Amino acid sequence: MSGLAINVSVVPSYRADESNDGESRYVFSYTVTVHNQSPHSAQLMARYWKITQGSGDCQEVRGKGVVGQQPLIGPGQSFRYTSRAILQTPVGVMEGTYTLLDTSTQRVFEVAITPFRLAVPLQLH
Repeated sequence: MSGLAINVSVVPSYRADESNDGESRYVFSYTVTVHNQSPHSAQLMARYWKITQGSGDCQEVRGKGVVGQQPLIGPGQSFRYTSRAILQTPVGVMEGTYTLLDTSTQRVFEVAITPFRLAVPLQLH
């Protein structure tokens, strides 16, 4: 059994006010929406992110829940949160997985998070 019907969407945004090109510090926020399209509740237990810099360097991040929470997402409900990533290059890619618990069967399953691009917008001169 692959688990419940969970849809994850991500909207990244460059944070120019927190970034510094001279220090190779590029800050991005990303807003994630986790939508439970199944008839059972699911609890988001853990996260895994792979962050790939434009240089090819990779960083892996693992942890319990997201933003300090392990939200319970009911049937037809969504959970949305915003977090940040700090890169050393103006372009990068993030991807990962969430580990969820089907509360009706107590089965643990993973949902892949499709890779998304973090990029400083091109400036028109």
